[in-house]
Amino acid sequence: MASEGKYNIKAVSKMLGIQAGTLRAWERRYAIVQPKRNEAGHRLYTDDQIYILKWLINKVNKGFTISQAVDLAQSGELYKEPAFVQSSAEDQASRLSEQILEALLTFQERKAQDLISQAFSMYTIEKVVIDILGSLLVKIGYMWEEKKITVAHEHYASSFLRVKIGQILHSFSVDPYLPRVMAFCGPGEEHELGLLIFTLYLRRNGFEVIYLGQGIPQSDLEKVIADSSPKFVFVSCTIEDHAEKTVQWLQSLEQKFADVSFGAGGTAFNMMADELKTGFEHMIVGSTRQEWEDWIEQNMRKS
Repeated sequence: MASEGKYNIKAVSKMLGIQAGTLRAWERRYAIVQPKRNEAGHRLYTDDQIYILKWLINKVNKGFTISQAVDLAQSGELYKEPAFVQSSAEDQASRLSEQILEALLTFQERKAQDLISQAFSMYTIEKVVIDILGSLLVKIGYMWEEKKITVAHEHYASSFLRVKIGQILHSFSVDPYLPRVMAFCGPGEEHELGLLIFTLYLRRNGFEVIYLGQGIPQSDLEKVIADSSPKFVFVSCTIEDHAEKTVQWLQSLEQKFADVSFGAGGTAFNMMADELKTGFEHMIVGSTRQEWEDWIEQNMRKS
């Protein structure tokens, strides 16, 4: 599939059997497809975007509302389709990721910015943040650990990506009626991609999230909790060896901050045997959107 826009809205309307006004409304309300514009300001859709629109229309034709179809797409269902997984759209996303990495490792900030803008014109916010930017953050960390890049390269590239991801997360509007949330990695944790995905979900749903990521001393985190008075605190743990220490810390925090609901997530908890969860089952937030929603709803009622 080509990465450049080549279909105007009239052609897309005719191709997909959908009114141009509906396409504009979907773009405005859901931002799942954001076509590029030519010099005259006319929308130009890519093949990738045509595929996404076809997928949404197919879901609507099967009885889903457009908002439900968009939710499915943004939860990752779109990218589980065999036809899509095998399509050249994935190849293009991979190429974009490699080009962004190359630009960052050669300190070409403007080029990296342009490539990220291109990615946003082709894919959903979730896909860009998680599959491209978030995955790059993880990859750069591994490259540094394996001594394939210098500390200077790692600091520059990681800083750029964290700032960009932070800008995106903070671009969502906050619902003033929802409680404040804090999210960070547990003791010794360095992998924050899962926490980033969860934070994106929260921001999408209007929560104000204080995202701290990894590497902050436990004493500092306790001070921040005391100073910011969040309703929810979510802690991520992906390494099994860190799980017991993280649980003990969470239980001590629960004693100190009785008005805060603490949530524990990540593969270390999701893979833990049920008998080992005794005493802190109420903290486990799960790994699916439905489990997250159930946990939040249950704990909101405690307010």
